[in-house]
Amino acid sequence: MVVHSTSERVLGGLDPEQRAAVTAPAGPVCVLAGAGTGKTRAVTSRIAHRSLRGEISPRHVLAVTFTARAAAEMRSRLTALGVPGVQARTFHAAALRQVRYFAPRLLAGRAMPELLDSKVRLVTLAATRVGLRADRAAARDLAGEIEWAKSSLVEPGEYVVAAAKALRDTPHEPARVAEVFAAYEKLKRSGGVIDFEDMLRAAVWGIEEHPDVAEQIRAQYRHFVVDEYQDVNPLQQRLLEVWLGGRDDLTVVGDASQTIYSFTGATSAYLIDFPRRHRGATVVRLVRDYRSTPQVVGLANAVISQARGAEARLRLELVGQRPPGPEPELRIFTDEPAEAAAVAARCRALVDAGTPAREIAVLFRTNAQSEAYEKALTEVGVPYVVQGAERFFERAEVRQAMVALRAATRSIPARTPLPAAVVEALAAVGWTPDAPPAGGAAREQWEALAALVQLAGDYAGSQLLPIGEAATVERPVSLADFTDELARRAAAQHVPTVDGVTLASLHSAKGLEWDAVFLVGLAEGTLPTSYARTPGQVEEERRLLYVGVTRAREWLWLSYASARSPGGRARRPSRFLPQLDRSGGGERAGGPARRPAERRRVQVVSCRVCGATLLAGGDRKLGRCLTCPSDIDDELHERLREWRQRVAGAQRVPGYVVFTDATLVALAERRPTRAEELIAIAGIGPRKLGLYGEAVLALVGGAAVDEICPQKSF
Repeated sequence: MVVHSTSERVLGGLDPEQRAAVTAPAGPVCVLAGAGTGKTRAVTSRIAHRSLRGEISPRHVLAVTFTARAAAEMRSRLTALGVPGVQARTFHAAALRQVRYFAPRLLAGRAMPELLDSKVRLVTLAATRVGLRADRAAARDLAGEIEWAKSSLVEPGEYVVAAAKALRDTPHEPARVAEVFAAYEKLKRSGGVIDFEDMLRAAVWGIEEHPDVAEQIRAQYRHFVVDEYQDVNPLQQRLLEVWLGGRDDLTVVGDASQTIYSFTGATSAYLIDFPRRHRGATVVRLVRDYRSTPQVVGLANAVISQARGAEARLRLELVGQRPPGPEPELRIFTDEPAEAAAVAARCRALVDAGTPAREIAVLFRTNAQSEAYEKALTEVGVPYVVQGAERFFERAEVRQAMVALRAATRSIPARTPLPAAVVEALAAVGWTPDAPPAGGAAREQWEALAALVQLAGDYAGSQLLPIGEAATVERPVSLADFTDELARRAAAQHVPTVDGVTLASLHSAKGLEWDAVFLVGLAEGTLPTSYARTPGQVEEERRLLYVGVTRAREWLWLSYASARSPGGRARRPSRFLPQLDRSGGGERAGGPARRPAERRRVQVVSCRVCGATLLAGGDRKLGRCLTCPSDIDDELHERLREWRQRVAGAQRVPGYVVFTDATLVALAERRPTRAEELIAIAGIGPRKLGLYGEAVLALVGGAAVDEICPQKSF
């Protein structure tokens, strides 16, 4: 009785969908959990509920996560729920533990081979063996291809066909990559070492080929939970299947709309096909978002509502549970320096108003975008940290480029235009202004050096230095001037911080959240990246934006620059942004700027009932979807109609000239009590506020129509 009472306490505070996930019967369970819906609470409560009821033993549970941090959080929550002893580990940690334990039996007494912590050194040697010259970035890309192949259960001899089927953007000709792959495997065997994929394969092999090992492992682990199931790859799925051994006590948790790692071999296919692969599976959808305000949730729903492809079949329509907050803002700037300066200024204002810097994040598509924000935040005195990457001037390729630039000051004529001088100097480190190379790491390195060239152009356009104190003729800035400027920026941005605004790529922001989030650079060619060529790749870019939006708890800013540099070629906004109503007089993209830096500000209007982004003009006037329930004050609405009829009659104009029917409905629903609330209603601008504001506020306050518009006046 006490045990059952304890297990019932675990259910306290859960919403109906979470409770359904927790109390689902033993067997296959698929929890489709949207961002901020409490998935970790649901799965840990499920384990605790079943354990406290005596249905399972904690020591027989294996909970698999994708990060050590997530595993630690799961263990902590289970201990707090009174269920210590559950094994919560990453796939790699669980496999390593098992392979080490059974190594004497599996390897006939031999020691377990050394585990490589990185493939790059061995891949560089393998590339040399087959006649390919690979710097560190190229080696990282080749290592990534080998990791993708091994995670996808592809052997060296199968790579060329598999890469073609998967539409891989390979760093070299697929046949050459296959040669490096084969040479890498030979070097690894001759050196007596294994990589992380080998370790997972060893765990699979140990269970499949050794019945005694399989029996012992399956006796130990009888109940399985897999978090972030949309991110499993074929090798991890194979390991999960041999762990199960035909049993079906499996709970998986995932969100297809957060599938953003397919380039590494991860696939949401196992999540999508779970009910088909596990007949009779219980499927629960968690849609109540406890992280973000309804306004942020509404924008997230609007972004993902246009998704296509297999993942869209499991799209979740989130429902915000927090009190209303500020509307997300869309800001458009003439160029990227203006965008970065505005973001930094707003960060400064947020910090000054009391928001901790650690609760603010600036998120972008690629790490090469960080430099502008590092500089802008430094200039306004806001500390920052770079998540998942090095600071711009600490990157190896940037440090190497700065050495090359300094050396080139002695050989390149001083009157050479600065951008041309920088391009010439960077040739010494192998950079060319041609199209970037294939492969993520090589492309990221290329983009970092391209950012230096862009900085040179911006700096040359903003600085003119006098030849001498008495001279009236000015000369362009030299390469030496520019290297001094880079050194100054590097010194300013190298100040270590322990608490600051987070600068992060959208990929590295996954799993994190902040009070205030800036999503920047939302232009075509950046998000989606110009390298996204297939429909599937474009959809993954859309999901990246969705992940970014759902990182914000309360305050969300979206922005893009119409050009990279002042006076540069015009760009279009990202196709993923909702088609906002811009009929209020703002210029179209590419038109003349209203102000030197900021083009315009567009406010995203969300339904005050369900939080959905409102696109139609009528919906935006009402402040809610037409299909959402109305909370109209009928008596106030009737008084407003009568008042409008009298005013329109006195002015001899149709009633809609005073206020439209939709505006009257919005007034009767929202019942504003201050001028600020009144002017926030679509259809009421400064002019109508001056003409009718006092009368409307009086009517909302309970005044009779005759008090405001006596009959004798008409």
